[in-house]
Amino acid sequence: MEVRIQAIHFDASERLQDFIQKKVAKLEKFCDDIKKVEVSLKVVKPETAMNKEADIKVMALNGEFFAEKVSDTFEESVDVCVDALSKQLTKAKEKLRGK
Repeated sequence: MEVRIQAIHFDASERLQDFIQKKVAKLEKFCDDIKKVEVSLKVVKPETAMNKEADIKVMALNGEFFAEKVSDTFEESVDVCVDALSKQLTKAKEKLRGK
């Protein structure tokens, strides 16, 4: 599984990148056919709280899945996105089994 992390208008720390890699790797439990994961991080309105946006796109054999979240920290945003994607992947897997 290929993971691409893109930080827009800032440099993501090594620690943040490791955190994202670890979180995204957990998605493989829900779907074995993940080909690529694209993580995009950006700061929305730098002066305010709740300004860290993360969007994650998962490309798997049975489709594309997407989640986006804005919160206080990138870790929190990524966490919520991964939760949402795990639900999407589980739902898609159940749908495939049902056929």
